[in-house]
Amino acid sequence: MVERRAEHAVKYFYSHLFWHNPEVRELFPASFEDMERQRDRLFAALTHVIAHLEDETLLPYLRDLGRDHRKYLVGPAHYAAVGASLIAALAETSGQAWNPRVEKAWTEAYQMIADAMTAGAAGGEDPPWWDAEVVRHLQYGEDIGVLTLRPHAPFPYLPGQYTSVSSPRVPTTWRTYSIGNAPRPDGTLDLHVSRIEGGRLSTALVHGTRPGDMLRLGAAGGQLTFRRADRPASFVAAGTGWAPIRAMLEDLARHPPDQDLRLFVVARDAAHLYDRPLIDEYAAACGRLTVTYITPAPGQHRNQATDRLATALGTRGLWPDQDVYLSGPPLFVEETAHIVEELGAHPGRIFYDPVPAAGQGHGPNGRPLGFGEWFLSRPSPHWHNPSGRAPRPY
Repeated sequence: MVERRAEHAVKYFYSHLFWHNPEVRELFPASFEDMERQRDRLFAALTHVIAHLEDETLLPYLRDLGRDHRKYLVGPAHYAAVGASLIAALAETSGQAWNPRVEKAWTEAYQMIADAMTAGAAGGEDPPWWDAEVVRHLQYGEDIGVLTLRPHAPFPYLPGQYTSVSSPRVPTTWRTYSIGNAPRPDGTLDLHVSRIEGGRLSTALVHGTRPGDMLRLGAAGGQLTFRRADRPASFVAAGTGWAPIRAMLEDLARHPPDQDLRLFVVARDAAHLYDRPLIDEYAAACGRLTVTYITPAPGQHRNQATDRLATALGTRGLWPDQDVYLSGPPLFVEETAHIVEELGAHPGRIFYDPVPAAGQGHGPNGRPLGFGEWFLSRPSPHWHNPSGRAPRPY
């Protein structure tokens, strides 16, 4: 019932929250577009959590989520405020279906969520965020930037993981970017950023950020890390999705594996092959690594690269024996996972971090779905998050 009135429910929730707790408003994005995306995330996350209340992985996830939420300056009082506004919104939206039994169930469910997240925040030893200085900024074409950062304190992560990033140029906005290198002795790390049309933070990072600027980093997360099993592995990367694959290959170059490795690099244009000299260097240094580059034919649409990838994957056998690592735009990853699974890859050996597809779904005349339409004809909610397992509540 609430899903059918999702737009009303979520707008009522935020109106109630900000009216009764005006000081909370500053924790949320200022722009209308960012706030609208925030509303989508809230509802998708809530739906996921409630659907998995009996899942044994939910409590560890919620504790990790509470730890991560410290970077938003969220404290115990905020959980109480959010709970009160959530119950009010559900009661308003449910109409006559709302009764004491339903209210009790929702109150207990939310309290479990809040308690787990609060416990996670209290038990975290890491700082809420890491301040990091930009020490180098490289730009490739109009839309790709590689930023080298030096965190002011040791920043722990594994090759293949990502971090959430915030810039004072776009206050209260955090986005996740993959770390493009294995840990270094000097503690620096590279972020590979592809500018998204209309993306305020990605535009600020690619076009407006300079050496000497300061950024904030959230705790590293993600499950796209190399499993050193006694099996060959295939890596498929598109665009700046090359970054986590690059980090894993850099680590493998230091500790060569015994198994064969295959790398497929998909690029929509020359700018997105910005690291080709390094890839060729890896291939020359590691006799077990073979590389296949896939780009559209001259004058052809960039989607042709994906078609060429499907053909290339189909001509390479041995998929049942492979561990497969995928990274790139979300729809690309989903399609490629489906392709390699049909070719015989074991579903449990296909590794990637689920991320949201921006503007997923379209209405009449090809325009993006509006907020209400998105929920009425919505895609599966699989929002990006620090753990790579489930969406972020707010």
